Amino acid sequence: MVSSMDEESKKILIKNSIEKSFSALNSAKKALEYSDSEVCANRVYYAIFYAVLALGYFENFVSSKHKQLMGWFNKMFIYDKNIFPHKMLEIYRNSFSNRQESDYNISEPSSMELVELKKSIEDAEYFINSVIQYLKYEK
Repeated sequence: MVSSMDEESKKILIKNSIEKSFSALNSAKKALEYSDSEVCANRVYYAIFYAVLALGYFENFVSSKHKQLMGWFNKMFIYDKNIFPHKMLEIYRNSFSNRQESDYNISEPSSMELVELKKSIEDAEYFINSVIQYLKYEK
Protein backbone atom coordinates (compact mmCIF):
# COMPACT_ATOMS: atom_id res chain seq x y z
CA MET A 1 0.00 0.00 0.00
CA VAL A 2 1.13 3.51 -0.77
CA SER A 3 -0.78 6.05 1.28
CA SER A 4 1.54 9.04 1.15
CA MET A 5 1.48 9.53 -2.62
CA ASP A 6 0.06 12.89 -3.63
CA GLU A 7 -2.53 13.13 -6.39
CA GLU A 8 -0.17 14.74 -8.90
CA SER A 9 2.41 11.95 -8.46
CA LYS A 10 -0.35 9.36 -8.87
CA LYS A 11 -1.52 10.99 -12.10
CA ILE A 12 2.02 10.96 -13.50
CA LEU A 13 2.57 7.30 -12.57
CA ILE A 14 -0.79 6.30 -14.05
CA LYS A 15 -0.05 8.22 -17.26
CA ASN A 16 3.41 6.67 -17.56
CA SER A 17 2.06 3.19 -16.92
CA ILE A 18 -0.65 3.56 -19.56
CA GLU A 19 1.89 4.89 -22.07
CA LYS A 20 4.18 1.93 -21.35
CA SER A 21 1.19 -0.36 -21.78
CA PHE A 22 0.49 1.03 -25.26
CA SER A 23 4.17 0.91 -26.16
CA ALA A 24 4.38 -2.77 -25.18
CA LEU A 25 1.20 -3.50 -27.14
CA ASN A 26 2.64 -1.81 -30.24
CA SER A 27 5.84 -3.84 -29.83
CA ALA A 28 3.74 -7.01 -29.62
CA LYS A 29 2.02 -6.10 -32.89
CA LYS A 30 5.36 -5.50 -34.61
CA ALA A 31 6.71 -8.80 -33.28
CA LEU A 32 3.63 -10.54 -34.68
CA GLU A 33 4.35 -9.05 -38.11
CA TYR A 34 7.79 -10.70 -37.97
CA SER A 35 6.41 -13.96 -36.54
CA ASP A 36 8.51 -13.51 -33.41
CA SER A 37 6.28 -15.40 -31.00
CA GLU A 38 8.58 -15.09 -28.00
CA VAL A 39 8.84 -11.31 -28.16
CA CYS A 40 5.14 -11.03 -28.94
CA ALA A 41 4.12 -13.10 -25.89
CA ASN A 42 6.46 -11.08 -23.69
CA ARG A 43 5.16 -7.73 -24.87
CA VAL A 44 1.50 -8.80 -24.61
CA TYR A 45 2.03 -9.70 -20.98
CA TYR A 46 3.82 -6.46 -20.20
CA ALA A 47 1.10 -4.43 -21.92
CA ILE A 48 -1.36 -5.95 -19.45
CA PHE A 49 1.06 -5.72 -16.53
CA TYR A 50 1.55 -1.97 -17.03
CA ALA A 51 -2.23 -1.47 -17.21
CA VAL A 52 -2.59 -3.28 -13.87
CA LEU A 53 0.22 -1.14 -12.44
CA ALA A 54 -1.85 1.91 -13.41
CA LEU A 55 -4.80 0.42 -11.50
CA GLY A 56 -2.50 -0.12 -8.55
CA TYR A 57 -1.36 3.49 -8.53
CA PHE A 58 -4.98 4.60 -8.84
CA GLU A 59 -5.94 2.50 -5.81
CA ASN A 60 -2.74 3.25 -3.82
CA PHE A 61 -1.36 -0.27 -4.20
CA VAL A 62 2.18 -0.88 -5.44
CA SER A 63 4.01 -4.17 -5.71
CA SER A 64 7.12 -5.24 -7.58
CA LYS A 65 6.00 -8.88 -7.45
CA HIS A 66 4.12 -10.06 -10.52
CA LYS A 67 2.07 -12.75 -8.76
CA GLN A 68 1.25 -10.43 -5.87
CA LEU A 69 -0.04 -7.81 -8.31
CA MET A 70 -2.11 -10.45 -10.10
CA GLY A 71 -3.54 -11.68 -6.78
CA TRP A 72 -4.42 -8.13 -5.79
CA PHE A 73 -6.12 -7.52 -9.15
CA ASN A 74 -8.09 -10.75 -8.76
CA LYS A 75 -9.22 -9.97 -5.21
CA MET A 76 -9.87 -6.27 -5.70
CA PHE A 77 -11.44 -6.07 -9.17
CA ILE A 78 -12.87 -9.51 -9.87
CA TYR A 79 -14.12 -10.91 -6.56
CA ASP A 80 -14.48 -8.15 -3.97
CA LYS A 81 -15.75 -5.28 -6.11
CA ASN A 82 -16.85 -7.25 -9.20
CA ILE A 83 -15.72 -4.37 -11.42
CA PHE A 84 -14.32 -6.44 -14.27
CA PRO A 85 -15.56 -9.74 -15.71
CA HIS A 86 -13.72 -12.95 -14.83
CA LYS A 87 -12.59 -13.03 -18.48
CA MET A 88 -10.06 -10.31 -17.62
CA LEU A 89 -8.43 -12.47 -14.98
CA GLU A 90 -8.20 -15.30 -17.52
CA ILE A 91 -6.58 -12.95 -20.04
CA TYR A 92 -4.10 -11.77 -17.42
CA ARG A 93 -3.27 -15.33 -16.30
CA ASN A 94 -2.91 -16.61 -19.87
CA SER A 95 -0.61 -13.76 -20.84
CA PHE A 96 1.52 -14.41 -17.75
CA SER A 97 1.71 -18.13 -18.52
CA ASN A 98 2.58 -17.49 -22.20
CA ARG A 99 5.30 -15.05 -21.18
CA GLN A 100 6.73 -17.47 -18.65
CA GLU A 101 6.87 -20.22 -21.26
CA SER A 102 8.35 -18.04 -23.98
CA ASP A 103 10.91 -16.37 -21.69
CA TYR A 104 12.06 -19.33 -19.62
CA ASN A 105 11.49 -22.52 -21.60
CA ILE A 106 14.79 -22.81 -23.46
CA SER A 107 14.53 -26.52 -24.22
CA GLU A 108 12.26 -25.97 -27.20
CA PRO A 109 11.03 -23.05 -29.30
CA SER A 110 7.70 -21.45 -28.50
CA SER A 111 4.80 -23.37 -29.94
CA MET A 112 2.41 -20.43 -30.04
CA GLU A 113 0.72 -20.12 -33.39
CA LEU A 114 0.19 -16.80 -35.14
CA VAL A 115 -3.58 -17.12 -34.71
CA GLU A 116 -3.12 -17.59 -30.97
CA LEU A 117 -0.78 -14.59 -30.79
CA LYS A 118 -3.24 -12.42 -32.71
CA LYS A 119 -5.96 -13.41 -30.23
CA SER A 120 -3.62 -12.57 -27.33
CA ILE A 121 -3.09 -9.10 -28.77
CA GLU A 122 -6.84 -8.60 -29.19
CA ASP A 123 -7.39 -9.75 -25.60
CA ALA A 124 -4.71 -7.34 -24.38
CA GLU A 125 -6.39 -4.47 -26.24
CA TYR A 126 -9.71 -5.37 -24.61
CA PHE A 127 -8.02 -5.55 -21.19
CA ILE A 128 -6.22 -2.21 -21.56
CA ASN A 129 -9.31 -0.45 -22.90
CA SER A 130 -11.36 -1.79 -19.96
CA VAL A 131 -8.78 -0.44 -17.53
CA ILE A 132 -8.68 2.93 -19.29
CA GLN A 133 -12.45 3.15 -19.15
CA TYR A 134 -12.42 2.36 -15.42
CA LEU A 135 -9.71 4.96 -14.78
CA LYS A 136 -11.52 7.46 -16.98
CA TYR A 137 -8.13 7.99 -18.59
CA GLU A 138 -8.05 10.02 -21.78
CA LYS A 139 -5.44 9.03 -24.35
